[in-house]
Amino acid sequence: MSTGYLVLEIKRALRAGRFLVFTVALPILMFVFLANVHGSDPDARTVLMINMSTWGAFAAALFAGARVAIERDAGWQRQLRLTPLTGGGYLAGKGVVGMVVALPAVVLVPLVGVVVEGVRLDPGQWLQVTLGVWLAAIPFALLGLLLGQYGTADSMQSITGVLMMVLAMFGGLWLPLDVLPGFFSGLAKVLPTYWMNKVGVSAVDTRQDLLPAVLVLAAWTAVLGVLTARRYRLDSARK
Repeated sequence: MSTGYLVLEIKRALRAGRFLVFTVALPILMFVFLANVHGSDPDARTVLMINMSTWGAFAAALFAGARVAIERDAGWQRQLRLTPLTGGGYLAGKGVVGMVVALPAVVLVPLVGVVVEGVRLDPGQWLQVTLGVWLAAIPFALLGLLLGQYGTADSMQSITGVLMMVLAMFGGLWLPLDVLPGFFSGLAKVLPTYWMNKVGVSAVDTRQDLLPAVLVLAAWTAVLGVLTARRYRLDSARK
């Protein structure tokens, strides 16, 4: 993978102001608003911080893959095949970009939690809430790449927007699952957002177990990685 290509891709992604509004500013605003609704409950504020950080990180990683569809429509992928950059290097670069743009949410939302809402955790908990949640965004970067291989430049915004809302709502990030019908509790456990959130929540709730979340997310990562690589090879063979 070319370092110059990777730096260029990261700069292009981070210049998208509207993108940062949805993945950083909106989660922060929702966190501050809901934290004040819950008043003086420090545990509720901490869980809300983790929920909103998870939301921003997974949404950023997911939306980053939308650029693949734009580049496919513009013929950019065909041009890249004439360069020394391999297909694996291209996909890896896009995956790294997805993880880089997920980073602001897992840094800035907790920062607001400390400075504005008075959230206090020990160093080990902070490490899991930030680094753990960030690493848990890996399958979403792959999911964005996979969707980008199927969608078009015109359709990707709608596809990723709807999917982001579904994953956030039914993954327990916007609403507590216990206020929804029982069916949704079962549905949530199929979604990667539920388990991504568990990575952070298990740092502050001793009733939660980290290992199942890690195993489920690893399975999602493996499956989506295989599907993304396979789709790219098929797409390349047709062009």
